[in-house]
Amino acid sequence: MGSNRSLFFIILATIVVLGAITEVKAYTSNYCGPWSRCPGKYIECPSECPESHSYIPRARVCRIDCEDPKCQSICVRKYTPDCGGPGSACGDPRFIGGDNIVFYFHGKVNEHFNLVSDSNLQINGRFIGHQPTGRSRPFTWIQALGLLFNSHSFSLEAIKSATWDGGIDHLKFSYDGEDVSLAHGGFSSWKSPEGEIEVERTSAVNSVIVTIPGVVEILVNVVPVTAEDDRIHGYKVPSDDCFAHLEVQFKFSRLSDGVEGVLGRTYQPDFKNPAKPGVAMAVVGGEDKYRTTSLLSSDCAECIYDSRNEKQMIKEHGTLDCSTKGLFHGNGIVCKK
Repeated sequence: MGSNRSLFFIILATIVVLGAITEVKAYTSNYCGPWSRCPGKYIECPSECPESHSYIPRARVCRIDCEDPKCQSICVRKYTPDCGGPGSACGDPRFIGGDNIVFYFHGKVNEHFNLVSDSNLQINGRFIGHQPTGRSRPFTWIQALGLLFNSHSFSLEAIKSATWDGGIDHLKFSYDGEDVSLAHGGFSSWKSPEGEIEVERTSAVNSVIVTIPGVVEILVNVVPVTAEDDRIHGYKVPSDDCFAHLEVQFKFSRLSDGVEGVLGRTYQPDFKNPAKPGVAMAVVGGEDKYRTTSLLSSDCAECIYDSRNEKQMIKEHGTLDCSTKGLFHGNGIVCKK
């Protein structure tokens, strides 16, 4: 009897380990451990999306969230930010432009800068940071995004926290100045009354997709500066702030040739990137041109957003392919280093 019980627990542990592995790699099913909200359940992917990974752009893939009360798999669009593709930015922050050139834009601590400004869309970022003693400049991270579109405003931000708890939601949202309540749990969603913007959770907490149909899709994760990050980069973060910040991936459906912003300008057809080729950490400026007075302002020197132009015809760009096959065909990403 004892040997049978031991064998059972060995098999169970193996299944759990395999389940953990398949959460990282592609999976067709998953076992939910006894500590989850779906204890002991073996959940399979639906026939419409039989696997959790696909190389096809915008393909729907399987998502199994053992913390979801329904204990069911679901088909979703690719939801993991690609931190290595064109248009990326994160860490303190590292960008890869639409032209596939790597550069750093540090901004200023507790100030706001425009990331993308087009005739019908404005995306600003709030920068937070920390300057260790003896360092000439602070480290900075993107803590919040502010969107202006169709005469509306939307913001999302990482809530400040002294320590990190991955089981607690660190995201806060607002729409036209009013707080947005988004239930915890994978696949819960919120849509504006006019349907002009939608927010969908891609995990129980701390990960969402924000969609403005026909304009942009934004994948968001909240992450802390970890002890390992601190050790590698020498951030020397204080004990009262883990600097929770955003990993974001933009997929633009449409951009005009005159698009501006720290990231947006790299999508101009004739853009010349000031980052020097071959420089491992090329830092570019633009604080004077792209600073805005608030998260939801369009008053930077180079901003071109105007709500009166929201119906203006604008150029269609290709879709973002986050796979290794389409690594250099993306339209805009912000991620973690």
